Amino acid sequence: MFKNLYLKSIKLAGHKSSKFFLGFISFIESFIFPIPPDVIIIPMTIAKKEEWIKIALIATIGSVLGACLGYFIGYVFFNEIGLKIFEFYNVDPSFWKNKVSSEGGVIAWITLLAIAGFSPVPFKLLTITSGFVNFNLAYFIIVAFLTRGLRFFLIAFLIGNFGHTMKLLIEKKLLKISMIFSVIIIIFAYLIYIFLNNFLA
Repeated sequence: MFKNLYLKSIKLAGHKSSKFFLGFISFIESFIFPIPPDVIIIPMTIAKKEEWIKIALIATIGSVLGACLGYFIGYVFFNEIGLKIFEFYNVDPSFWKNKVSSEGGVIAWITLLAIAGFSPVPFKLLTITSGFVNFNLAYFIIVAFLTRGLRFFLIAFLIGNFGHTMKLLIEKKLLKISMIFSVIIIIFAYLIYIFLNNFLA
Protein backbone atom coordinates (compact mmCIF):
# COMPACT_ATOMS: atom_id res chain seq x y z
CA MET A 1 0.00 0.00 0.00
CA PHE A 2 2.67 2.52 1.06
CA LYS A 3 4.80 1.62 -1.98
CA ASN A 4 1.90 2.34 -4.35
CA LEU A 5 1.22 5.68 -2.63
CA TYR A 6 4.94 6.50 -2.89
CA LEU A 7 5.04 5.78 -6.64
CA LYS A 8 1.84 7.75 -7.27
CA SER A 9 3.23 10.69 -5.28
CA ILE A 10 6.36 10.74 -7.46
CA LYS A 11 4.22 10.74 -10.63
CA LEU A 12 2.36 13.81 -9.38
CA ALA A 13 5.65 15.74 -9.45
CA GLY A 14 5.52 15.74 -13.25
CA HIS A 15 1.89 16.79 -13.51
CA LYS A 16 1.01 20.26 -14.83
CA SER A 17 -0.73 20.95 -11.49
CA SER A 18 2.24 19.66 -9.49
CA LYS A 19 2.37 22.74 -7.23
CA PHE A 20 -1.24 22.20 -6.21
CA PHE A 21 -0.56 18.52 -5.49
CA LEU A 22 2.58 19.45 -3.53
CA GLY A 23 0.60 21.84 -1.34
CA PHE A 24 -2.19 19.31 -0.89
CA ILE A 25 0.09 16.41 0.02
CA SER A 26 2.11 18.65 2.37
CA PHE A 27 -1.19 19.61 4.00
CA ILE A 28 -2.61 16.10 4.51
CA GLU A 29 0.77 14.62 5.45
CA SER A 30 0.79 16.72 8.60
CA PHE A 31 -2.20 14.94 10.08
CA ILE A 32 -2.81 11.64 8.24
CA PHE A 33 -1.01 10.93 4.92
CA PRO A 34 1.95 8.50 5.30
CA ILE A 35 4.14 9.72 2.42
CA PRO A 36 6.32 12.83 3.10
CA PRO A 37 6.28 15.82 0.69
CA ASP A 38 9.97 15.19 -0.04
CA VAL A 39 9.03 12.60 -2.70
CA ILE A 40 7.44 15.41 -4.74
CA ILE A 41 9.82 18.21 -3.74
CA ILE A 42 12.90 16.35 -5.02
CA PRO A 43 11.74 15.53 -8.59
CA MET A 44 9.93 18.86 -8.90
CA THR A 45 13.06 20.78 -7.96
CA ILE A 46 15.19 18.74 -10.36
CA ALA A 47 12.79 19.64 -13.17
CA LYS A 48 12.38 23.29 -12.11
CA LYS A 49 15.61 24.28 -10.37
CA GLU A 50 14.96 28.00 -10.67
CA GLU A 51 11.73 27.60 -8.68
CA TRP A 52 13.22 25.87 -5.63
CA ILE A 53 12.21 28.71 -3.29
CA LYS A 54 8.60 28.66 -4.47
CA ILE A 55 8.47 24.85 -4.18
CA ALA A 56 9.83 24.91 -0.62
CA LEU A 57 7.46 27.72 0.36
CA ILE A 58 4.41 25.87 -0.95
CA ALA A 59 5.40 22.74 0.95
CA THR A 60 6.04 24.71 4.14
CA ILE A 61 2.75 26.62 4.09
CA GLY A 62 0.78 23.48 3.26
CA SER A 63 2.51 21.52 6.01
CA VAL A 64 1.97 24.17 8.71
CA LEU A 65 -1.70 24.56 7.76
CA GLY A 66 -2.07 20.80 7.92
CA ALA A 67 -0.35 20.77 11.29
CA CYS A 68 -2.91 23.28 12.55
CA LEU A 69 -5.72 21.01 11.36
CA GLY A 70 -4.01 18.10 13.12
CA TYR A 71 -3.89 20.21 16.27
CA PHE A 72 -7.62 20.95 15.88
CA ILE A 73 -8.40 17.25 15.42
CA GLY A 74 -6.55 16.45 18.61
CA TYR A 75 -8.17 19.31 20.50
CA VAL A 76 -11.76 18.68 19.43
CA PHE A 77 -12.03 15.24 17.84
CA PHE A 78 -9.28 13.16 19.45
CA ASN A 79 -11.53 10.26 20.46
CA GLU A 80 -13.55 10.34 17.23
CA ILE A 81 -10.73 10.85 14.68
CA GLY A 82 -7.35 11.14 16.41
CA LEU A 83 -7.41 7.67 17.97
CA LYS A 84 -8.26 6.11 14.60
CA ILE A 85 -5.22 7.77 13.04
CA PHE A 86 -3.03 6.42 15.86
CA GLU A 87 -4.54 2.96 15.35
CA PHE A 88 -3.81 3.19 11.62
CA TYR A 89 -0.12 3.74 12.40
CA ASN A 90 -0.24 1.13 15.19
CA VAL A 91 1.01 3.64 17.78
CA ASP A 92 -0.10 3.91 21.41
CA PRO A 93 -0.96 7.60 22.09
CA SER A 94 -0.58 7.23 25.86
CA PHE A 95 3.22 7.56 25.60
CA TRP A 96 2.96 11.22 24.55
CA LYS A 97 -0.20 12.31 26.34
CA ASN A 98 1.41 13.42 29.60
CA LYS A 99 4.57 15.07 28.24
CA VAL A 100 3.45 18.63 28.95
CA SER A 101 2.28 18.25 32.53
CA SER A 102 5.20 20.31 33.85
CA GLU A 103 7.55 23.11 32.81
CA GLY A 104 10.11 20.46 31.86
CA GLY A 105 7.36 18.78 29.86
CA VAL A 106 6.96 21.89 27.70
CA ILE A 107 10.65 21.79 26.77
CA ALA A 108 10.39 18.05 26.12
CA TRP A 109 7.40 18.62 23.86
CA ILE A 110 9.15 21.37 21.89
CA THR A 111 12.04 18.94 21.46
CA LEU A 112 9.74 16.18 20.19
CA LEU A 113 8.05 18.60 17.77
CA ALA A 114 11.42 19.79 16.47
CA ILE A 115 12.63 16.25 15.88
CA ALA A 116 9.36 15.14 14.27
CA GLY A 117 9.14 18.26 12.11
CA PHE A 118 12.61 17.78 10.69
CA SER A 119 12.96 14.01 10.56
CA PRO A 120 11.09 10.85 9.48
CA VAL A 121 9.46 10.59 12.93
CA PRO A 122 5.65 10.75 12.27
CA PHE A 123 4.99 14.49 12.56
CA LYS A 124 1.24 13.92 12.25
CA LEU A 125 1.07 12.03 15.54
CA LEU A 126 2.68 14.96 17.35
CA THR A 127 0.36 17.52 15.76
CA ILE A 128 -2.72 15.58 16.87
CA THR A 129 -1.41 14.92 20.36
CA SER A 130 -0.41 18.59 20.74
CA GLY A 131 -4.04 19.55 20.32
CA PHE A 132 -5.20 16.82 22.66
CA VAL A 133 -2.94 17.98 25.51
CA ASN A 134 -3.73 21.64 24.71
CA PHE A 135 -0.08 22.48 24.05
CA ASN A 136 0.58 26.20 23.66
CA LEU A 137 -0.62 27.01 20.13
CA ALA A 138 1.86 29.85 19.54
CA TYR A 139 4.84 27.63 20.40
CA PHE A 140 3.33 24.86 18.27
CA ILE A 141 3.01 27.03 15.15
CA ILE A 142 6.47 28.57 15.57
CA VAL A 143 8.21 25.21 15.97
CA ALA A 144 6.20 23.66 13.12
CA PHE A 145 7.03 26.56 10.81
CA LEU A 146 10.73 26.53 11.67
CA THR A 147 11.27 22.79 11.47
CA ARG A 148 9.16 22.03 8.42
CA GLY A 149 10.34 25.19 6.66
CA LEU A 150 14.02 24.52 7.25
CA ARG A 151 13.65 20.89 6.20
CA PHE A 152 11.89 21.69 2.92
CA PHE A 153 14.03 24.73 2.10
CA LEU A 154 17.21 22.76 2.80
CA ILE A 155 16.17 19.92 0.50
CA ALA A 156 14.96 22.27 -2.25
CA PHE A 157 18.11 24.40 -2.00
CA LEU A 158 20.45 21.42 -2.23
CA ILE A 159 18.55 19.84 -5.12
CA GLY A 160 18.07 23.14 -6.92
CA ASN A 161 21.76 24.01 -6.75
CA PHE A 162 23.52 20.64 -6.82
CA GLY A 163 21.11 18.49 -8.80
CA HIS A 164 20.95 14.73 -9.19
CA THR A 165 24.06 13.96 -7.15
CA MET A 166 22.58 15.69 -4.13
CA LYS A 167 19.30 13.82 -4.71
CA LEU A 168 21.09 10.51 -4.22
CA LEU A 169 22.88 11.80 -1.12
CA ILE A 170 19.67 13.10 0.44
CA GLU A 171 17.86 9.82 -0.22
CA LYS A 172 20.65 7.83 1.41
CA LYS A 173 21.56 10.19 4.27
CA LEU A 174 18.25 11.95 5.00
CA LEU A 175 17.96 10.54 8.52
CA LYS A 176 21.50 11.52 9.50
CA ILE A 177 21.18 15.00 7.97
CA SER A 178 17.79 15.46 9.63
CA MET A 179 19.08 14.52 13.08
CA ILE A 180 21.96 17.01 12.84
CA PHE A 181 19.60 19.81 11.92
CA SER A 182 17.11 18.63 14.55
CA VAL A 183 19.69 19.33 17.25
CA ILE A 184 20.19 22.83 15.86
CA ILE A 185 16.42 23.40 15.70
CA ILE A 186 15.92 22.11 19.26
CA ILE A 187 18.43 24.65 20.58
CA PHE A 188 16.84 27.40 18.49
CA ALA A 189 13.32 26.43 19.60
CA TYR A 190 14.43 26.44 23.23
CA LEU A 191 15.81 29.96 22.88
CA ILE A 192 12.55 31.10 21.27
CA TYR A 193 10.61 29.49 24.11
CA ILE A 194 12.69 31.34 26.72
CA PHE A 195 12.26 34.62 24.83
CA LEU A 196 8.49 34.23 24.46
CA ASN A 197 8.13 33.09 28.05
CA ASN A 198 9.91 36.22 29.31
CA PHE A 199 8.15 38.48 26.79
CA LEU A 200 4.66 37.25 27.67
CA ALA A 201 5.31 37.08 31.42
